[in-house]
Amino acid sequence: MNHTPTTAIFPTLPARNLNGRALTLPADFGGTFNIAIIAFRRWHQALIDAWFPSLNPLLAAYPALRAYELPIIGRQYTLARPFIDGGMAFAIPDPAVRNRTLTVYTDVQQVAATLQIPSTETITLLLVDRSGRIFWRDTGPYTAERAAGLERTLATLLQ
Repeated sequence: MNHTPTTAIFPTLPARNLNGRALTLPADFGGTFNIAIIAFRRWHQALIDAWFPSLNPLLAAYPALRAYELPIIGRQYTLARPFIDGGMAFAIPDPAVRNRTLTVYTDVQQVAATLQIPSTETITLLLVDRSGRIFWRDTGPYTAERAAGLERTLATLLQ
């Protein structure tokens, strides 16, 4: 899929990392450029995990780059947030992974429509800056071809 959308802008979203810190995205992303891996289903975690062996060398090579996991959870679950986020945090022993996992409780379909995500049945990866501009996107499980598209985009942006 590797393309740059012409109209999608990352919307302003309230988030909280699994260490409890409240953020407003995209302004509070930590990098000049940020890989946002957007997930909609619990089983998407395996898809996210499969990306990190290729993302970790990029994060090491580009100090201005950060990566985040963004579970997008329906607004109707907001009252259960302490239980849901607490369960996720308990299952993740690494504080750095808890720090990069940002839960967003919102209107799932509105976020998908705003970000031009055609289906919530798989993950979407976005390369975004703190103003919300999207430079690259892809969907689905890790493949070397998809990762190469991200690497080419990063090489161009961060030379």
